[in-house]
This record gives sequence, C-alpha cells and structure tokens, in this order.
Amino acid sequence: MTYRANPALALMIVAALGLARVPAGAADAATGSDAAIAAAVADSGRPEADRARDAARLPAATLAFAGVKSGDSVGELLPGGGYYTRLLSKLVGPNGHVYALAPPRPADAPPDQPDFAARVRAIAADPNYKNVTVIIEPLTNIAFPRPLDLVWTSQNYHDFHNVQGLDLVALNRQVFAALKPHGVYLILDHAAAAGTADRDTATLHRIDPATVKREVTAAGFVEDGSSDILHRSEDHTAAVFDASIRGKTDQFLLRFKKP
Repeated sequence: MTYRANPALALMIVAALGLARVPAGAADAATGSDAAIAAAVADSGRPEADRARDAARLPAATLAFAGVKSGDSVGELLPGGGYYTRLLSKLVGPNGHVYALAPPRPADAPPDQPDFAARVRAIAADPNYKNVTVIIEPLTNIAFPRPLDLVWTSQNYHDFHNVQGLDLVALNRQVFAALKPHGVYLILDHAAAAGTADRDTATLHRIDPATVKREVTAAGFVEDGSSDILHRSEDHTAAVFDASIRGKTDQFLLRFKKP
C-alpha cells in the first residue's frame, strides 16, 4: 500500500504528543518524518510477534515523540528482543546507526540463564539491519564509538535500580557524556503510583516517574517533554508480568535534553 503523508495530520500528531511548538514552514519536515516513521513500522522484516504488540505499544507515536530522524546516531540501552531496534534501524536509515548495548553474560552464569545479547546479535547479523552494531558492556561502562543524537531505553529504567552496585547518577552522567549537545535521552517505563519512588522496582517492576525525573536531571539533563499516550487507567498494584495486566500497563514517556 502506498503511504501518502498528510502535512496537516503530521502537525496535528506533533501537537497532540506535546512536542515543542512547530515553527511556521515546518510542515514539510513534519511530513517527511511522518512518512519515515510509517515506513519503519510497515517494515516487512519485523516479526509478526512485534506487529501484534503495536496496538498496545503505539510505536509510531512513540517514535514521533522521541524525534528520531534519518541520519541519527542512536544508542539503545538493553534492547531486549529488539522490538525497537528494528524500528530505529529503519528510521535512521543508511546514513544513521543504532548501537545496541547489552550486558555481558557472566562467566559463572548457570546454563539456563539467557544471554541478553543473543537476540539483538541476530538482528545485527541480518543484512536488512546492517546499520545495527551490538556493544557488550556492563551498565557501569556505557560508552559508544561516536557522539549520539539519542539514547533510548524502554521498560528498563526501573531495573537499573535492581542492579547491585549500580550508581544511577553515574549511569545517567555517562549517558549525558555520550550525547551530542542538545541530544535526547528517551525513557519509556512502567509507571508506579505517585509518591512510591523506587519502592516497587524489584516487586512490581514499576517506578514513579517523579523519581526518574529527579535522578536524570541530577546528571545535568533538562526535562524536555512528557507524553501520556501510553497512559492506562488501570491501577498500579499488579506486577507488570501478571496476566491480568501484561501488555496493558500504565506507562510513561519522558524526554530529556542535554543542554
């Protein structure tokens, strides 16, 4: 099916997501971004399992909020199964690059412990995603080969609190250092009830957005926007893996910028 971008619709989407005010004459840029995002979501190389999750994850609106564009250099922290890795790869295109950072598998890991890098390594080996490079480093050593336009992490930040010995301020400062001036740090995660701070990170796998804001801005970032497109009205008392709530959790999107 041929995609025909609508300039007015593109600008409406930008406004609805709470992005910065669009200056006069920006319709062409917004339209081009809208078309590129649609093409990335429609990528035939995406697994059916990923496509089945699109209705809940709203990848087009999420990518638009992040401001990802062709030619960007992106660092993805803990890519998991690569749901967003493929999307980011197609969106940044041949002139951009995605660096997927995953932790090394401990030498003493039991045989049944998964290798967190295995799935994203398979993506990087696929010629359709040849602009993806896998970096195997612990979260205490976040580093990339070049300055980045964007660092992206989805449904992971709460677990940073559960890594023994990990200093969150130090981690966020490393992200800060990895970005170009005015680069973006995008955090998507499961929301905990207001006022709970990091209490539920290991049990419900949720975190209070206010805690994320406090920790990230302490590293020098400026809060640059938030979106409630993934907000659900369900309560915050169930673990995110509970069958009653899985895939339908209340989630938040926060965008921070390096001055």
